[in-house]
Formats: sequence, structure tokens, C-alpha cells
Amino acid sequence: MAIESKSLFSPYPAALIWYILSPTQPAVCMRLARLLDARGAPLSTRRHDPVRANVGAVIAGIGFVATGGAAIGHHSIAMFDREHPIQLVGIVRDFKFTSPHTFIVLEVMGKDAPPVIWNLEGESPNSLKWDGWSSQTIKPGDELQLIVEPLRSGAPGGVWHARKTTYKDGSPIVVVH
Repeated sequence: MAIESKSLFSPYPAALIWYILSPTQPAVCMRLARLLDARGAPLSTRRHDPVRANVGAVIAGIGFVATGGAAIGHHSIAMFDREHPIQLVGIVRDFKFTSPHTFIVLEVMGKDAPPVIWNLEGESPNSLKWDGWSSQTIKPGDELQLIVEPLRSGAPGGVWHARKTTYKDGSPIVVVH
């Protein structure tokens, strides 16, 4: 027995309820649809709705486009001068073993100039862990010699790599595997 429809209940609310609930609660959806459908006829029980699939694809595409730029921008190396690496010798002031990148704050003594603090970005902690590094591998006060790719801007910063890092005397940084 169908419920008589007033102007408040038209086929559109029933279709909307079916559209929203059918993937998760098909039985509840069909009962509600029968109650709200002005004609009292059951709505389609078809599982695949091409409109819903197209809307989902468009929403997913917009999400990929919106977040894709951030991922590419995060991994850009354009700010580093990879063609002209430099050697730095200095004292570690801080070693930050945090995601997404590790950092070394290095105090570099200049000839006839005050010391300069270099902020050096490194690999991810996960990559360093695979090579046996930990947050205790480098400690404040350690004297290091590094080959870094400096910032193109000329600011005291750049990127460091574990394989190009040794103690000041040239001895390798021994890590436990």
C-alpha cells in the first residue's frame, strides 16, 4: 500500500535518499524510497549508477590535481646548486631527526670572520634508519666534514647526504646495522 503524496513529497527526495544511502544501506534505502515515492513504485535496485561513478571520478580527479602540486613542490631540488657542491667543516649545534627531513645545524668557522650557522636539510629519517643511523648517530659538539649542495640564493644552507659526511679528521661515521 502506497502512502499518498502531498506536494512536500515528490519523487526527488526519494531519489536523493536512494542516491545517498543505497551503497551503504540498500534495505533501509528501499523502505524509505517506497514511503516517500509519490507513485508508491519501488525505485530501481540497479547497483551501478553511471552518474554516481562519473561524479566520483570527477571528485577524485579534482583531489589529485589539487594535491599533486604540493607533492611536486615539496620534492623540488631546484633551490639547491647541485652543479657546484662545497665542502664544509664545522661543529654540530643540533641534529634534528624528524620527518619529513633530517636537519643539521652546523657552525662553520670562517677565516677572519665570525662563525656562520648553516641549516642543512638531509634525507628522511626512514632512509637514514635503513643505513643504520639513529637520532644519536650525530651529537651536538661533533666536528664534521660534509660535502653539501648549497642554496642557489647564497644563504647559509643546503642539502647534505649521509654518504658524503665524515668526522673532521676524515674518519667515517660508523653506524650500527
